[in-house]
Amino acid sequence: MFIENRAYQGSSGKVYPLPFIDCIAEQRQPVEWDAIYLEKAFLSVMILPQIGGRIHPGTDKTNGYDFFYRHDVIKPALVGLAGPWASGGVEFNWPQHHRPATFMPVDVEIEHHHDGSITVWCGDHDPMARMKGMHGVCLHPDRAYIELTVRVYNRTQIAQSFLWWANVATRVHEAYQSFFPPDVSCVADHARRSMSTYPLCDDRYYGVDYGGRAKRGLPADEVPKQFIPPHCGGSAPVQYAPNGLSFYAIIPVPTSYICVGSQADFFGGYDHRARVGFIHIADHHISPGKKQWTCGNHEFGYAWDRSLTDADKHGECASYIELMTGVYTDNQPDFSYQMPGETKAWSQYWYPIQKIGPAQHANLDAAISLRVEGEIMNMGVSVSRPYPGATICVYAWEELFQIFVANLAPGAPWVSEIPIPECVLETDIIVDVSAADGSTIISYHPQPRPKIAAPKPPTEPPPPAEIASSDELYLTGLHLQQYRHAARDPMLYWRATSLSTMLLFHEDIQTVQETNALFLEAQALLGLGRKAEGKKRLYAVLVRDPSHAQAEDLLQYLAP
Repeated sequence: MFIENRAYQGSSGKVYPLPFIDCIAEQRQPVEWDAIYLEKAFLSVMILPQIGGRIHPGTDKTNGYDFFYRHDVIKPALVGLAGPWASGGVEFNWPQHHRPATFMPVDVEIEHHHDGSITVWCGDHDPMARMKGMHGVCLHPDRAYIELTVRVYNRTQIAQSFLWWANVATRVHEAYQSFFPPDVSCVADHARRSMSTYPLCDDRYYGVDYGGRAKRGLPADEVPKQFIPPHCGGSAPVQYAPNGLSFYAIIPVPTSYICVGSQADFFGGYDHRARVGFIHIADHHISPGKKQWTCGNHEFGYAWDRSLTDADKHGECASYIELMTGVYTDNQPDFSYQMPGETKAWSQYWYPIQKIGPAQHANLDAAISLRVEGEIMNMGVSVSRPYPGATICVYAWEELFQIFVANLAPGAPWVSEIPIPECVLETDIIVDVSAADGSTIISYHPQPRPKIAAPKPPTEPPPPAEIASSDELYLTGLHLQQYRHAARDPMLYWRATSLSTMLLFHEDIQTVQETNALFLEAQALLGLGRKAEGKKRLYAVLVRDPSHAQAEDLLQYLAP
């Protein structure tokens, strides 16, 4: 009745007490949407508080380019956790992907800061777990980046799991490339059920024989009708391999890939035709998630394009990809815990780049591209704030090789083709970019891409009866609860810890795992509204361990 066992994006799809919307109007009609326009010297954004507080377009005012995909229509499809969902712009997802409020109104407050910056705060309450989340979209004077400040608050007395993914859409074609940091050599599917080398896939991924494509090219029946890659006869200002996953036009089927193990704080996308792109910046220690999703450059993907937008003045239903950024999560589904009463807060940033190509290194102030082709080094620097009189020092073998002075500013990057000796490798070069006062803007020393074999996909856990270890039973149940598994009940594993203990020890010996399992089961029951059963297990926890502070605190909270 309440779709308790519905699976959604690898985790639970239950939405009670929210209604589930299972149909979309078949006829379009004009709708007035509330919108908040936020604009400073270099950027403008539009925020839609009636649809989850999403950023609709993000525009670089120096050239008029929408680095976030601007939709001319709001055309929902049944993709969201609670039903309706719209593509384009930037969608914010918490505590689960395509959150219920993605197509619902949020509370709004506009904050003016003393330095002239402005933040638009959007907040909502998650009725399923009773947590609260809010995000603030901020533009600063004399800065060309969007700052997103997020605060999520567990207002309950029970530990809750959550994830955060900012879902960034960008319009694509045969010359659009997403880029991960140079230390990424492996990418994963959802739940790591499949893995691939990166940026060149040397095997099969999502059923596509990319390894065979690298050797023999694309089969005739797999050549796309739109956005034709250059090696198939299409025209693009950049060449790329038929197994290069970073180019949208290569991928024929709906595909996710999520970078594995990067120690860098950036990634982004680049339009080689328009010579523009964008960078995302966040601390990788808490924001490891870097992902691309595409519906695919083939008939299935084109059908989704028609479902999510209307044809433009050229008769084209634009294709797009999603470049997602995850905080406290590096995969989907991948949830972290938030303790009772805990608030987590963080910031993420996006800024446009121009003319430099995909970046090999970036921080909040600047992005660097550097490529050595024979005896030519192509290099570019794009910045997110003005730096008049900046100095660019190029070192080869740790000795100063070239020095340049440039007036760097948003919309005014520095690019150059620098002749170098043939024996100089990319890894022999160091680039230091300094402001006029001598402070470092950004520094980059290329390193070889690590050669790491793609790890084996994980396997599903066996049923409780096949697990003898109480440790493994406890941890398996914990994993299932944390990841909101739709089909496996964690309580079955926790209850089995008692049987496991009895088989290994005397009945009067209680293990830490059994006590912890009882407490987790009590929390799960309370979360389901089964208060009497939950309290019974909390008392059992205190019988086993009278010093169990969490159980005691929870019982005091539940006391009449």
